[in-house]
Amino acid sequence: MQTQSSVFDDLARLMTGAMGMAQGMNEEAKGFMRAQADRFVAEMDLVGRDEFEAVKQLAADARAEADDLKARVAALEALLKDRA
Repeated sequence: MQTQSSVFDDLARLMTGAMGMAQGMNEEAKGFMRAQADRFVAEMDLVGRDEFEAVKQLAADARAEADDLKARVAALEALLKDRA
């Protein structure tokens, strides 16, 4: 009976070791994929969030200025039309 228990103990240790190794390989694969993704993003030369927000603000300011200029041109055109 002792040999049968020993076999089960050995099998349990083997399975525990295999699960530990599988978890280790999982963590290593995740680390590798994360490193590859970081390298890929770094090579793409993407803009940062702060740069994006600054350009977005510049575009909004330019749009507001363009709308103001359109209104001024329309007012000047109306003034010229009234004089003619």
